[in-house]
Amino acid sequence: MAQQTGDASSFDPEHCSAGQLAQAIGQGRLSAREACEAAIARIEAKDGAINAVVVRDFDRAREQANERDERRARGERLPLLGVPMTVKEAIDVAGLPTTWGIAPFRDNRPTEDAVLVQRLKDAGAVILGKTNVPVSLADWQSFNPIYGRTVNPLDPSRSPGGSSGGSAAALAAGMVAIEIGSDIGGSLRVPATFCGVFAHKPTFGLVPNRGHGFPGTDGGGVELAVAGPMTRFAADLELELGVIAGPDVDAAAGYRLDLPAPRPPGLAGSRLLFLDAHPNVTTSRVLEEAIARVIELAARAGAEVSRQTDLLPDLAAAHAAYTEMLGAIFTRGSPKAKDVMSAHRWMELLDAQFRLRRQWRALFGRFDAVVAPTFGTVAYPHVENPNEPGTTLQIDGKATPYFEQLAWPGIATFPGLPATAVPVGTSSEGLPIGVQVMAGFLQDRTAIAVATGLHEAVTSS
Repeated sequence: MAQQTGDASSFDPEHCSAGQLAQAIGQGRLSAREACEAAIARIEAKDGAINAVVVRDFDRAREQANERDERRARGERLPLLGVPMTVKEAIDVAGLPTTWGIAPFRDNRPTEDAVLVQRLKDAGAVILGKTNVPVSLADWQSFNPIYGRTVNPLDPSRSPGGSSGGSAAALAAGMVAIEIGSDIGGSLRVPATFCGVFAHKPTFGLVPNRGHGFPGTDGGGVELAVAGPMTRFAADLELELGVIAGPDVDAAAGYRLDLPAPRPPGLAGSRLLFLDAHPNVTTSRVLEEAIARVIELAARAGAEVSRQTDLLPDLAAAHAAYTEMLGAIFTRGSPKAKDVMSAHRWMELLDAQFRLRRQWRALFGRFDAVVAPTFGTVAYPHVENPNEPGTTLQIDGKATPYFEQLAWPGIATFPGLPATAVPVGTSSEGLPIGVQVMAGFLQDRTAIAVATGLHEAVTSS
């Protein structure tokens, strides 16, 4: 990062974090408008073959950037001052389409920003447009009949992940430094893993979901679903989370956010549990080998590492309850739903969720974080018609059920735990390898801190 004050030509906004960019704009080393134009130029130059930024709002972005420069001239200093970014298509931005990739909703244009989008704008961010998703956000690919297919910038023959696949692709290609996505079945963590960037699934309820609801609903969100930050640089995760987290209007009348500090602030002295197997899912050798390597590096950095404990909840039972609840959520309102869950059964699942959270609380009395695969393999080749019965993924030459991989992200999703996706290596094919770092309820800063420490240990080894 160049240090010459006031010389915009010496500053390269493509290769700095959002925090560094906001600082440079605040210091007058370049303007918000210059940062905006540079990001627009990167999108126009890079996105043709990738197809990540499928809704472009460049004229309004320029107006926002000009307004951010006026605020800077008045002496305002904001955490994301003038930082250009994109937003997952399924999250409302006033005046732009929110379709969830569903053709009949192609003309759905909300008139209000989602809560988190408004918070990003209030923090000084400039919204350039929206990024691609799969139909109904129900795939680890990003293809739909409205916008087409997004490819992985590192290998166009492979998926960038989903459902926040356009978000991860835009980050990995260097179009923007930060993004915002959502997650109910790995939709933040899997794309980040496939594209070699960072993402954080917050504790359930930490970030308001109002403005991220299925088209035609009131936009209030559903059980299990969260929205969270996606970034090119680890340092931006906590920065962006600090902007979007906190109670919505009604709860804010009586509640204030005060997340605990990370425990401990780095790898040294941390107590880590590592998982490389799950009873419901096939995991590739490349992931198993990566976990072994991360264990070695974590121990070398001063962490206390374990590979098993009697405190671990029954992962198979938890997965069964998770997929049952997820099925009810995804078939809500569908005329094709074969079985409608009774209210009593739904409440039994909530009971199971509460019991599971209590079990994890006991485990996190012994460990600071749990490290596991985000997904059982690296980014895979595009799969046609993934929802067809019998669709499979090839893992180490073996055909496995396509949606079996819900098990890995589901570990954190069902009990509502925070989980940070972090790149920890590269496969022999040159594809990113990632893991997720899970921590206790509302211990989001611990998950981010441990993930950051693991990434630093890997990159410095």
